Amino acid sequence: MTDLHKALLEISAIRGQIARGAQFRGYGPATLAATGVLALLAAAAQAHWLKHPEREVSAYLAIWIATATLSLIIISIETIARARRVYCELANQMIHSAAEQFLPAIVAGLLLSVVLRRCAPQSLWMLPGLWQVVFSLGVFASCRFLPRPMFAVGVWYLATGLVCLALADGQRAFSPWAMGAPFGVGQMLVAAVLKFNHWETDERA
Repeated sequence: MTDLHKALLEISAIRGQIARGAQFRGYGPATLAATGVLALLAAAAQAHWLKHPEREVSAYLAIWIATATLSLIIISIETIARARRVYCELANQMIHSAAEQFLPAIVAGLLLSVVLRRCAPQSLWMLPGLWQVVFSLGVFASCRFLPRPMFAVGVWYLATGLVCLALADGQRAFSPWAMGAPFGVGQMLVAAVLKFNHWETDERA
């Protein structure tokens, strides 16, 4: 290995360490708030068009998986663009560091949905609560490079998920607001935390 290759590897390692230790400012508050509005709109659409979700679980899953997919696409596009503006040459490392914290929660939520749908359809009533609990784990994992108040958002999702599991019963388990309210409010909280932190950082600068 030439000295040049060694130097490049060392630079890459240093960038990785910086990315893992720095606060991530790639998430846009407005985009996160928009995903909260999207969750509320999805809940309203379900309430209007899907009167008996417990009888049409496939349609219920389609609504919320589509909402989650669209939210993920919107957040990803904004995050990549924003990170490139903020971090320039460190953008890829910062994006990778952020993704590796939250991606396991997304994959776990998807796999839970597939397994319950195929192997334990009688337990599908647990999905709204489980999605929120798994999402909270992703938030907690990301807290180390996000503003400290983000921990409260993780607590919010964990609490709402446990409440959904505790109170779910029959049709109520698939209530549109069992998903719309937690994610609508939760994403607004995320946006508020990020907005306040960005404002505070700019003021110090």
